[in-house]
Amino acid sequence: MRLLIIGYGNPLRGDDGAGPAVAELVRQSRPEAEIIISHQMTPEMVDAISRADLVVFVDAAAEGAAGEIRRADVEAAPGAPAFSHEATPGALLHMAAVLYGHTARGVLYSIAGANFELGEGLSWEVARSVRHVAGAILRLTDADI
Repeated sequence: MRLLIIGYGNPLRGDDGAGPAVAELVRQSRPEAEIIISHQMTPEMVDAISRADLVVFVDAAAEGAAGEIRRADVEAAPGAPAFSHEATPGALLHMAAVLYGHTARGVLYSIAGANFELGEGLSWEVARSVRHVAGAILRLTDADI
């Protein structure tokens, strides 16, 4: 199984760095996985998405209780233009299908943050959830191997 993890968010904005933190943890246990860490989703990611069987998107969320984890399956769907700052996981999967004829399975994990102010480091609630999400991704990929 070709695994792609896309951890997006800004590590210089507190809990917004949850996505990159999860991606780094998964990299330690799954060195064969392709890992993309970015401040936001971009159309350049579509090429990597087109080569994956499973794409796991990980981001911080402004809504919810600090540390709350949400998981959702992502379907390829046209949406906001992927060439804007409003690209969505579904729009990127859709672009991969249109441009490369391949639709990967998509999963989105969101971790609700407590602090998005300037500064490095995660709140304790989010740091705990980062470990839980990384473990969930590893279990998800173990089931598919």
